[in-house]
Amino acid sequence: MDYWKYEAKKILNWYMTKYYLYYVYILKCNDGTYYTGVTNNISLRISQHENGLSKDSYTYSRRPVKLVFYAEFTDINIAIQKEKQIKKWSKKKKEALINGDFDLLPELSKKYFSKKKK
Repeated sequence: MDYWKYEAKKILNWYMTKYYLYYVYILKCNDGTYYTGVTNNISLRISQHENGLSKDSYTYSRRPVKLVFYAEFTDINIAIQKEKQIKKWSKKKKEALINGDFDLLPELSKKYFSKKKK
């Protein structure tokens, strides 16, 4: 019996990674900031942000919000990895992604340090 549970779990896992879509999305908030998230149902999740389901959420006091970018993934692990990566980006780098200026992304990854005067 354990064998069949294991096989069923393998099949479900395979199906979820092959036929299920996950979305990394960026919302522009009313105050000009960006919120990055991940979901498997983008229309439902945007509606939840717009309706302010949780008073403790980042977007609650920054409504209305507007979907400005999303990308589809078939692997939830990669989607979560990309969400975490984008959350660390500067506002300028997020805007380059939103605007499709992909050639700017490497330059916006560089950190410049000012030289201290002696």
